Amino acid sequence: MSASQPEHAKQPDEPRLARRLGLGDAVVIGLGSMVGAGVFAVWSPAAHAAGSWLLLGLGIAAVVAYCNAASSAQLAAVYPVSGGTYVYGRERLGEWWGFAAGWCFVIGKTASCAAMALTFATYFVPDEWLQRLLALAAVLILAAVNYRGVTRTARLTRILVTCTLVVLALVLVLLFTGEPHHHTSTPTSAYGVLQSAGLLFFAFAGYARIATMGEEVREPAITIPRAITAAVIIAIGIYLLVAVALLRTGDPASTTAPLASAVDGVGAAWATPIVRIGAALASLGALLALIAGVGRTTLAMARNQDLPAWLAAVHPRYQVPHHAELALAAVVGVLVLTTDLRGVIGFSSFGVLLYYAIANASAFTQPADQRRWPRAVNVIGLIGCVILAVTLPWTSAVVAAALLAAALLVRRFRTGRAGSARS
Repeated sequence: MSASQPEHAKQPDEPRLARRLGLGDAVVIGLGSMVGAGVFAVWSPAAHAAGSWLLLGLGIAAVVAYCNAASSAQLAAVYPVSGGTYVYGRERLGEWWGFAAGWCFVIGKTASCAAMALTFATYFVPDEWLQRLLALAAVLILAAVNYRGVTRTARLTRILVTCTLVVLALVLVLLFTGEPHHHTSTPTSAYGVLQSAGLLFFAFAGYARIATMGEEVREPAITIPRAITAAVIIAIGIYLLVAVALLRTGDPASTTAPLASAVDGVGAAWATPIVRIGAALASLGALLALIAGVGRTTLAMARNQDLPAWLAAVHPRYQVPHHAELALAAVVGVLVLTTDLRGVIGFSSFGVLLYYAIANASAFTQPADQRRWPRAVNVIGLIGCVILAVTLPWTSAVVAAALLAAALLVRRFRTGRAGSARS
């Protein structure tokens, strides 16, 4: 098989998704995934791990994220179909690597969907069961939006991202014009800095959504690399400004809502409700983009019989993977009603870091005529992903690794039975 022709191209009768997204839409979907609930929630656990070295942890996360984005963009230009690293791993490294990447993405991002829904609900109601019911409603409504077509997804994401950026701009103005507060940071270490980088990576990982939706982007060889690069650079700038502002005005490790607490701390309590609304809208934006991305990877895996074939259906009118999105909504709905997701950031980060480790390894194998960045970028990204993954909270890492191992064993059993039946 040619490296420049993915196996999906050999199946002309297979239902395809429609290419309806331009550069602006793709950038917005990536930003909607990155500048989401993470910018309002991730600072507390990251600052607790890194202490006064929070900016160093952010810098490490940003470097790893940029390398991963470069590898993903280089691969997406050659393989512009749905599935992201699931497809890249299959094409460049083999079916097992692709399956591992797809499974890591699906389990990590499914948990992230539940986390975004619960984060949204937390900012609106105090009662735990009301939060869960509101989170369920958000999942069902946004799944319905996705069901009606990707252009509606991009349009609503654009609105939510705009609202989020307006709120963040207000927060930054208030924090940078307020009086700085001196505080004592928690003790830290090199391990703590690396753990904070792994946790902060949770907030950066949204650019994968652009690559996983490669089958719906116009002129993908040009649009996808530009969109991924632009979205990552913009997100890095936003996170850097927020981190500096938080460290200037207080201790982000001391509260679960650091932006709201920081605004209140500089004497602008009137803006706290606005921050809460912004956090809720950001969570909805991230959830909307996550549902779209996970649905596309599920579609790609189902096409290759790595998931039930029923999930590969594409709606004849709306041109979306409607069975995959319905299944995702059902699973996330169960999670928001039954699961305590306090450790979900670490769980999600572990799965997504392994996903990008495979992306970097895949990009490393590309020949010179497909390369846009030197191989050193792929090596740095791969090493960075592995280091950050093993420094995450061990409970999250162990659970995620166990789920991956179980999936690999099931696939091994199924392929073994299929081989026996053919013989």
